[in-house]
Amino acid sequence: MNKKTAILVGAAIVGALLLTGSGKADEKEGPGVDWKALQAAKLSLEKGLAAAERQGKPISAKFEVEDGKLQLSVYTVKQGKFWEVVVDHTSGKVSKTEEIKEGEDLSAAKAQNEAMAKAKKSLRSAVEKAVSGNAGYRAISVVPSLERGQPVVRAVLENATGTKAVSEGLD
Repeated sequence: MNKKTAILVGAAIVGALLLTGSGKADEKEGPGVDWKALQAAKLSLEKGLAAAERQGKPISAKFEVEDGKLQLSVYTVKQGKFWEVVVDHTSGKVSKTEEIKEGEDLSAAKAQNEAMAKAKKSLRSAVEKAVSGNAGYRAISVVPSLERGQPVVRAVLENATGTKAVSEGLD
């Protein structure tokens, strides 16, 4: 199986898990944001990544519901430290920055940083490509990883009819 086929098969499996609501992929990367809530966001995930760049290099991002409110969370790395940057989805301004120091969030940030260290493309350009190739969809999350040593990004997209996962190479 070639690299492209492997990526497509992986994306199909993850997409199926998202659609059926089973598996950890749904919890970790399917942020549980419905289309109606996402429509309230004036800011796209791509623009949120751009806003977070002032706080460090973005290594992942997702829309999520926190305390009953929609928010855009971007993980960044700056000077060897990991940060969660919350970008206001209406104004595009950074509303909160918090260092990630422990736990699953730190483990995830380290793995995402490792993938982005090998990437030749930015996270934002990968999301822009994924969205442009899927008319009518908006990105709700983007997470890089290494597959066979190569950096790839998995973007979860949503529209009024459902959710799908798209993989893009970062090299």
